[in-house]
Amino acid sequence: MSMAFTFELVSPERLLVSREVDSVVVPAAEGDMTAMPNHAPTMSALRAGMVTVETGGDKEQFVVLGGFADVQPDSCTILAETAATPGDFDRDLLTSRIEEAQTRLKETSDDDERSELEEVLGSLTTLNEQILPA
Repeated sequence: MSMAFTFELVSPERLLVSREVDSVVVPAAEGDMTAMPNHAPTMSALRAGMVTVETGGDKEQFVVLGGFADVQPDSCTILAETAATPGDFDRDLLTSRIEEAQTRLKETSDDDERSELEEVLGSLTTLNEQILPA
């Protein structure tokens, strides 16, 4: 018998998910993180990416653009800046963010800002490739 824990995905517009799940793969700022029951308490910033929720062998994905994940032994809560299912996601918003990052990257001469923008641009570009229809 698998253990489950509570998962909630919240955006400023609405509560997208609130249910018991087996695991959640979170696009944490430092890399993907799998949250499961009895996980050590962890708080992480999110990068643009896909959240994958697994329940009873079924997987469901959500697109997030930034935010925070709060993982506790009995729960995982994601407070996302923007979140949606891949089919409902505003691709124009993603294109706009990519263009903005490219423009800022061309304009900056600060090495730290350049590195940060390159990471952001990489995450956004990867996400764009993941949600494009096949």
